[in-house]
Amino acid sequence: MASEIFTEAAILIVDDEPIIRFDLVDFFEDAGFRVLDAESADAAIVVMNANPTIRIVLTDIQMPGSMDGLKLAHYIGDRYPPTLLIVASGIVKPTAQELPINTMFVSKPYNPRQVLAAIQRAAPAA
Repeated sequence: MASEIFTEAAILIVDDEPIIRFDLVDFFEDAGFRVLDAESADAAIVVMNANPTIRIVLTDIQMPGSMDGLKLAHYIGDRYPPTLLIVASGIVKPTAQELPINTMFVSKPYNPRQVLAAIQRAAPAA
């Protein structure tokens, strides 16, 4: 089970669309994760600072605020290694060079089960 792989770890879901965010929160809670969420990169940074057990961040790219999800991924990658980063978008398709180290990109719409499987495969690195 995922919660056994990431003992004591939490996942942060960052998306400005409430329905998408809440569905992902429910999915990952059902999968055994402790889940936190934020509606913007700015809010995500506050959550990251307050929760040192976050080891996985799933973020959308297009969001309002001072930075988008790609900049958020770089911020987190620089300050909170070895956090596993998953960046998602249905519009923007960043190149491998644009993504921070230890980052996966998924195109929207995506199946959360596929994201969970990718997290489980990456568990030794996270």
